Amino acid sequence: MGILEDKSNARLFYKYLSKVYDRINSFNWNEEMRAEALSWLEFGDDPRVLDVGCGTGFGTEGLLEHADDVHGLDQSVHQMEKAFEKFGKHDRVNFYRGDAERLPFRDDAFDVVWSSGSIEYWPNPVEGLRELRRVAKPGGQVLVVGPDYPHNPILQRVADAIMLFYDADEADRMFEAAGYEEFEHHIQQATPQSPRAITTVARVPGSDEGVDESASSAPDADPSAPDAE
Repeated sequence: MGILEDKSNARLFYKYLSKVYDRINSFNWNEEMRAEALSWLEFGDDPRVLDVGCGTGFGTEGLLEHADDVHGLDQSVHQMEKAFEKFGKHDRVNFYRGDAERLPFRDDAFDVVWSSGSIEYWPNPVEGLRELRRVAKPGGQVLVVGPDYPHNPILQRVADAIMLFYDADEADRMFEAAGYEEFEHHIQQATPQSPRAITTVARVPGSDEGVDESASSAPDADPSAPDAE
């Protein structure tokens, strides 16, 4: 396990990174890459969307261009404080503090589930992917962005010591183990010199037949401001 796959280390890391996150994020994941990833999703009419590991809300901003009912979740109170500063009491987005591997939402609650720059910090990524599948509606989509495994042997050793990096073969293994049957991987890169991202778009198994559309519109978790620490 890389040092940042430990949740306490990850929270400490993001306590300080949150202050400059939006400024350094563009080197790894910029608006053009976000727009390209969003173009691979099918939002449909009046979608309910979840952003897992929303951080300061960079992905959330893009999702709000396609949906009026967006929910963001993160375990870092410091990242969420920045998201609250950015969005305030926005009537189209709710934020929750929680764990990607134990999502506080009912089954089949969302049409689209998005997670960018979060999976690399999950101690058990397969369990996290199962949770994303659980809360997505049958036939819906799950999009996950993570760091592509470097080709340089020296960088590989550094990457393995820090957090999860993975290639397409490992992504196949994780998504299959999490119960996905249909998915595809895309490699994205801000510049030729910057780190590469591996973006997976997966279809949730099943169909919409038998889904009760009259069920409560709430995803069964209470939105709230981030707790003080």
